[in-house]
Amino acid sequence: MLNFDEERFLRIQSGAVGLSKRFDDVISGCLAAGAENVFFLGTGGAAILMQPAYQLLQRKSRFPSFIDLTAELLITGSVNLTKKSIVVMPSLSGTTTESVALLAKIRETGATVLTLVGHEETPLGKGGDHVFVNFAADDTSCESFYLQSLFIALSIMKHRGDIANHDQVIAELETLPKLLLDVKRAYEDKAEGFAKVLSASDYHIVTGAGNVWPEAFYYGMCILEEMQWIRTRPVHSSDFFHGTLELVEKGVSVILFKGEDECRPVADRLENFAPSYTDKLTVLDTADFKLPGISQDVRGLISPILLATVLERISAHLEVMRNHPLTTRRYYKRVAY
Repeated sequence: MLNFDEERFLRIQSGAVGLSKRFDDVISGCLAAGAENVFFLGTGGAAILMQPAYQLLQRKSRFPSFIDLTAELLITGSVNLTKKSIVVMPSLSGTTTESVALLAKIRETGATVLTLVGHEETPLGKGGDHVFVNFAADDTSCESFYLQSLFIALSIMKHRGDIANHDQVIAELETLPKLLLDVKRAYEDKAEGFAKVLSASDYHIVTGAGNVWPEAFYYGMCILEEMQWIRTRPVHSSDFFHGTLELVEKGVSVILFKGEDECRPVADRLENFAPSYTDKLTVLDTADFKLPGISQDVRGLISPILLATVLERISAHLEVMRNHPLTTRRYYKRVAY
């Protein structure tokens, strides 16, 4: 595979999976101590990657869950954020400015803080009540953060009695690192073709529904915009029909991500509509990926992880094709802002 270290990938994703038991122990202790809600509080891309776990709890559990923007919460606070809150703070670097500032404020509330970081010797790596360290880089962090936040949500559901097959789900998730690598290998020959689609236009409408909508948002903002300087319009497949559809005409690129959760019909609606008005609809569908031993229910849970692992292959080809390394920045961590 192009510019890819298979052993490194397996090591990082196996590291995320290996945290499952400790997540469960910590969550069990928090709930036993009277925790009343959970906050997912990341910044930028890390925050977006928490959305599927948050959505799962919102729709499948009565345990109150919240997600907010760190920059705003630092100013406004929240009456729901108390000493009985569980706070999940992801930051790959462990140094994200808004998250570090918010952590200091959260400590004053007495909430229990779980930090998910790639580096321990950092403010967030040292600042959590429970610190979960799994080294990763930008090209491997999506799957790792998706998995870690999913383990947290599933543990809450387990101890609240909201899921009957928790152990089966965890057992299937533990097989994912190798399966994800197989998915990458199988998709490699197609990745260059998708990269050509992305390279051929300077503007894309990027869309998805259900738990893959965050990956559409993330890929448009954090990869195409930040790392490739390609203009995008990330929009939920439902909201697409309340404004963005008016921009669709011949030559306008629409990139649709489809997952396998209950919200798939929302994406189907867009897929049925767009070809009548644009000749540039491109669909990336997780149902096309083979995952031996993974049940349909779990496939629905991991759809954003599958997309992330395939999109990494697409990005690897895109940066070469455009002669624009994914690490190139003009402003991000280059100037004061």
